[in-house]
Amino acid sequence: MSGVSGVDLHRPCPAGADFLAGNRVLLLENGARFFPALLAAIESATREIALETYIFAADATGLRIVAALAAAARRGVAVRVLVDGFGARDFRQGLNTGLALAAAGAQVEVYRAEAARLKLRRHRLRRLHRKLAVIDGCIAFVGGINIIDDDDAVLRGSRFDYAVEVSGPLVGVIHASMRHLWRLVGWAKLQRRPPGLPGSDCSGQPPAGTMAAAFLMRDNLRHRRDIEEAYLAAIAGARAEVLLASAYFLPGRRFRHALLDAAARGVAVTIVLQGRMEYALQHYATQALYGNLLGGGVRIFEYQAGFLHAKVAVVDGCWATVGSSNIDPFSLLLAREANVAVHDAGFATQLSASLRRALERGAREVALADLKHRSLLARALRWAAYGLVRLLLGITRYGGNDYRE
Repeated sequence: MSGVSGVDLHRPCPAGADFLAGNRVLLLENGARFFPALLAAIESATREIALETYIFAADATGLRIVAALAAAARRGVAVRVLVDGFGARDFRQGLNTGLALAAAGAQVEVYRAEAARLKLRRHRLRRLHRKLAVIDGCIAFVGGINIIDDDDAVLRGSRFDYAVEVSGPLVGVIHASMRHLWRLVGWAKLQRRPPGLPGSDCSGQPPAGTMAAAFLMRDNLRHRRDIEEAYLAAIAGARAEVLLASAYFLPGRRFRHALLDAAARGVAVTIVLQGRMEYALQHYATQALYGNLLGGGVRIFEYQAGFLHAKVAVVDGCWATVGSSNIDPFSLLLAREANVAVHDAGFATQLSASLRRALERGAREVALADLKHRSLLARALRWAAYGLVRLLLGITRYGGNDYRE
């Protein structure tokens, strides 16, 4: 897929009020780049390590991270690990994982532990989906990569995903968010104010680079729509190109209209989606939207070289975001998510080039003609899946007006 002409990679990007200058943001593609960087930071820690993840597997990768965290705790570093009660349901009681960390002196907590796994409760859908780490108050990691081996035997391929390593003033914002959530989990479990947190104060970090960046999070209180609104603002201001990759893509009406409006005014809008089926309901529900988007001028590529897990976007070669949030109801309406947005032409160009390489080596473009060749049964299946998703959102009262046509 060739680049889009008309994008001025050197024009200034206006940074909003939530953007902080003076940061250094490094793009880490896949676990091959992310895990060595995370391990090196953990091994060099002297004061504090805070880590949050949705999945913390007891595989080779997970056990390497556990060993590094345990070694840090034994040398006196304050280590705090927060995992999700569904995605990492067995971590805390694992002999080689949570129990090993606790024995070394680390603190391990679980966000919304699954007390009754067979019961369908409305609030059990609110998960901790963020993937964050802060080391000694000077380095942060944000992205979509769980603590798990890249290669997936079930899906027969490698996960394709991104994270970023951040240094500079933005680390203080990320660290404050993690400390706040740790306290909330403590309050929920103890029904009282938890003891003060040891470790470093990350506020007032000196400049480490020249990039303007913002920390975007989604929670169920003051930041319910922050990530979605950041996407919508960037797309609304796009003049030449929107390049978006999402592992799970089931946007509401506002998001779909934003993409179609951008395409209608001449913006080249490209969406990279998962080409392999993981969850049938989501897979078919997403494909039900193809006709409307393709008919409005949006290009859609399905990544098939491996398991697409990326949650990133680039707009006009100067605004980019990397994080944990998919463009679907789970991420935009339910889960705790975290992204970093960057206003920097160099970073945006690097991410765009990485996505284009992925398209060239393992993606197939979907055309309107492909949809016309589907049988009536295949079309009905996709719309039934989409209707069922909307019904489930209505039953749980999470969808709101954005998922009503």
